[in-house]
Amino acid sequence: MQGRCLSVILAVYLGILVFSCSSSSKRVLVQPTAIKGAEPVGMETCLLCHEDIVKNFKYTAHARLHISLDNREVLGCESCHGEGSLHLEVGGGKGQYIINPGRNPTVCYQCHLGVKMAFNFQYHHPVREGRMNCINCHDPHGENIYRAKGMRIGRENDVCMQCHQDQTRPRVFEHEALREGCTICHRPHGSINDKMLVEKDNNLCLKCHAQIAIPNSVTIGDFSHTTRLAQGTCWSAGCHTAVHGSNINPHLRY
Repeated sequence: MQGRCLSVILAVYLGILVFSCSSSSKRVLVQPTAIKGAEPVGMETCLLCHEDIVKNFKYTAHARLHISLDNREVLGCESCHGEGSLHLEVGGGKGQYIINPGRNPTVCYQCHLGVKMAFNFQYHHPVREGRMNCINCHDPHGENIYRAKGMRIGRENDVCMQCHQDQTRPRVFEHEALREGCTICHRPHGSINDKMLVEKDNNLCLKCHAQIAIPNSVTIGDFSHTTRLAQGTCWSAGCHTAVHGSNINPHLRY
């Protein structure tokens, strides 16, 4: 019950943040990323050197970020990378009076506070430890923020496949849940449950597989699972151990 309540709270909170960041081009956000002594130059100036990035980025949700502070307006690129005048004066270059959110997720956390909180759960992707960063999974300049960059686009699972190839590869007997994406069972940023699962017990599976429920009995398919469910989770009780799919058994067993 505790895990379910936290899940609902987190989902509502993330929804509010997404709406706040992208719904209005005039919405005031947190303090922008600052470069001491620099002034805003505008996205069109960034286009002069970063044409391949800006030409698509200006049509995305991140490009609509609009921050007003001290009678200054910071838009688009500079809302995450900092004001660009000093970067422009020195002729550009990596790390030259510019902030790279790919090296430090602090900039991303300014808007995505719920994600920052999730990385503090016991089970999480190692972003706060510095072994991963946000752009390993997200393309902040892309039309679809949930897809990886370059050729690694398509299914949501392709993002996870970059590291979890064994779990996402095709099987003879598939687990249909994978068609909806890994996040149907896992919380990608962090969870209070092992393996970053949405639920830690049989409720994870019963959301999809409980077909008939009568008092003191649960039937799934053509079989009563009442006794089996009391023996442990569907994957740990020895029944459906190949949760990502099987090459030898239609009931998802090794």
